[in-house]
Amino acid sequence: MGRVGRTLGTGLLAAGLFAAAWTVTVWVWQDPFTAIYTGYEQHELAHSLDHQIAQFKVVHRRSELTLLREQNLVASEARTEQRQAKVGQAIGRIIVPRMGLNMVVVNGTDESSLQKGPGRYLGSTMPGEGQLVYIAGHRTTYLAPFSKIDLLHKGDRITIEMPYATFIYRVSGYRIVPASDLKVLRSPGHELLELQACHPRFSASHRFIAYALPVKVIPRGGHPYSL
Repeated sequence: MGRVGRTLGTGLLAAGLFAAAWTVTVWVWQDPFTAIYTGYEQHELAHSLDHQIAQFKVVHRRSELTLLREQNLVASEARTEQRQAKVGQAIGRIIVPRMGLNMVVVNGTDESSLQKGPGRYLGSTMPGEGQLVYIAGHRTTYLAPFSKIDLLHKGDRITIEMPYATFIYRVSGYRIVPASDLKVLRSPGHELLELQACHPRFSASHRFIAYALPVKVIPRGGHPYSL
């Protein structure tokens, strides 16, 4: 019984140490197993996005346009992208230096889509349409794209590269709301980017919402303009 007890005790101790090490790993970094899956999916999505951009360059060539016509053309291209994009496909790339984030964005926020990377809520619009652009992402699993969302400062730059244009936003603030609060999904009537992640980490009781306003648009094949 003594040997059995010692063996059992050693096993429990080892299990406890492993659990503690696992908790620290996920807390400081992320879940390494789901990260492998998302890393592979991101690699595939990047190829798809590069192909979309290359195709757009070939088909869409512009001459000199007025600012208003350029804005209207970007909005039209954004609406076309929204109609044609399939759930789970690559639609763009999000780059946030403060968060150390550079990942492909997928279309949709269902479980399968968010396992591939940050996802655009289908009830929101594409960048450039002049309405709400809502992107959600995991904080602890599947490469944890939004793990550092709470480090964002007012004025931080967020870049979203779409096949038809690149959009530069500046963080304007943040809110923490209950998970049941659906008012954050309503468009304010002008272009607004919202990044959403569960809050606090390892809990789904609340949502951390970072807000950002557009400051510059660089149309693919067109002339940049400020907002």
